[in-house]
Amino acid sequence: MFRNVVGRLVTETGRVHRCVENAPLLQRLTAVSGSVRSFSDVKDEVQQPFDSSLLEFLVCPLSKKPLRFEAKTNELINEELGIAYPIIDGIPNMIPQEARLIRKDTDPSTTPIQG
Repeated sequence: MFRNVVGRLVTETGRVHRCVENAPLLQRLTAVSGSVRSFSDVKDEVQQPFDSSLLEFLVCPLSKKPLRFEAKTNELINEELGIAYPIIDGIPNMIPQEARLIRKDTDPSTTPIQG
């Protein structure tokens, strides 16, 4: 058993040694292979347009009513509930917790009177 452990240790050490010797070659290859795109580059790109043909199929996940696309704010609007779902990179974010409230209830008959 001891002989097997020593044999494996010597074999693995030899492999590591060969990899370390070839490290400068790997560095040169990765430098030549071109630039790598990072996540910070994505912010500078132009937003993907929203495909308005999706409005035929998309409904509000809360009320199941049709939505309206607002190009100025790049959101899908539910007029009934007064919420807006953001569109990020051309993809609507239909998570109710991510929706933005766009209007407050301003009907004076439903607001409580303080007294």
